[in-house]
Amino acid sequence: MRVVFMGSPEFAVLPLEHLILNGYHIPAVYTQPDRPAGRGRGLSPSPVKRAAERLSLSVVQPDSFQKMEVVSGLASFQPDVIAVAAFGQILPRSVLDIPRCGCINLHPSLLPRFRGASPVASAILAGEEFTGVSIMLMDEGMDTGPVLARAQISISGRDTTGLLTAKLSRISAQLLLSVLPPWVRGKLSPQPQDESGASYCRPISKKDGEIDWRLSAVDIWRRVRAFHPWPGCYTRWRGRQLRIIEAAPVYEGSGAAAGRVVALIPAGETGEPAFGVGTGEAVLGVLRVQMEGRRAMSAVDFLKGQRELVGAQLPLS
Repeated sequence: MRVVFMGSPEFAVLPLEHLILNGYHIPAVYTQPDRPAGRGRGLSPSPVKRAAERLSLSVVQPDSFQKMEVVSGLASFQPDVIAVAAFGQILPRSVLDIPRCGCINLHPSLLPRFRGASPVASAILAGEEFTGVSIMLMDEGMDTGPVLARAQISISGRDTTGLLTAKLSRISAQLLLSVLPPWVRGKLSPQPQDESGASYCRPISKKDGEIDWRLSAVDIWRRVRAFHPWPGCYTRWRGRQLRIIEAAPVYEGSGAAAGRVVALIPAGETGEPAFGVGTGEAVLGVLRVQMEGRRAMSAVDFLKGQRELVGAQLPLS
């Protein structure tokens, strides 16, 4: 079976590796062009490109599929299936029609919930108890195609977008291997999505990470988890950005004003020591932080060098 693979972020690496380990022929891997990254803004390859080169696979990095020579180049690989995992481009009908068994997409949500660009973070932000992976037959819409298979997992109170994405990547790789053989043999029937249950999520921007202390402690806690590792949740202290890396809601001592820092309190599932910050509802126990230009550290260690923080008023947003 000839499978052209399309993907870009870390989420897509394991599905690609599992295809190779299980003997699938991958004539080409399509991924996003190298992008500026880091302080020097040098061009950086996507995680999928790095993986493909390590596996000695042919890599193609089109800006888009609007040029006929790009579409013709893809068709020349004669794929039976195109497998897509967070590629980052909408595929036009000219591409969808190339493989004899269509294009299938690995989407990290339980479709039709959380269609779009940020499904993992959006599930955490919404306080969902479960999420999962859906494999669908692609059409020209945004994650609207009929579903071939789903797999569900629970979301724990310690899951961040980074941790949950890694779990979903492993599940995606296993689900893809279970779907491909029966799909190509005509043994699977795609099931249309229920449009009445559809929801969409927008891309996340760096500005989303700025904390509004007038929100509830639960809302901010979800944001801390949803925006880790990027863009991070942050406030400001002494004119510098202070990232909140780990936190938990505290339901006692909720009389603190929004943004007001209170002394060390137990927080989290294990009762770890944290400093608290008043919110619009209850107190957020801050367990781990990182000052701009410094290493990450526990709340206890941070307070040793920042004793004036207790009692201070942080900017509300």
